[in-house]
Amino acid sequence: MTCRVIETPIGLLTAVADRGAMVWLSSEAQPTENQSTPEEETLLDRLEKELEEYFCGTRRVFDLPVRLAGTPFQRQVWEQLRQIPYGEKRTYGEIAAALGNPRASRAVGAACGRNDILLLVPCHRVVGKDGALTGFSAAGGLAAKEYLLRLEQTSEETP
Repeated sequence: MTCRVIETPIGLLTAVADRGAMVWLSSEAQPTENQSTPEEETLLDRLEKELEEYFCGTRRVFDLPVRLAGTPFQRQVWEQLRQIPYGEKRTYGEIAAALGNPRASRAVGAACGRNDILLLVPCHRVVGKDGALTGFSAAGGLAAKEYLLRLEQTSEETP
């Protein structure tokens, strides 16, 4: 398991790579022993490069392997999040409906809040049913969520 702190426009993010996959990217520190391997260092180098491209508006899709650890429902929600295209948004209710349970929007919100891999699992693209920005407690809160959505919208408009 290899850890690295990365400076981004939304603040410092702690990244953790383990056995060939990203397992953590959050503003919250992930306490762990740092037993670096060359493979994991290379993966974190790729992450830094892809984050830089993303924040410059030139990267729309992350090409890094991720390993999602959670309940079966949480993993289903996170996979739905990964399907939201760059520059687009979905509501908690739309994700719940896509999972076949339109009444599970609160459970979807709770799963979004447990997402350990920010940006690569884009929970910032999920909004309230009226389009309001809600539920982004990590990495600078709602101001960071607004920044990320604006970044993606601006990048979409640039030819």
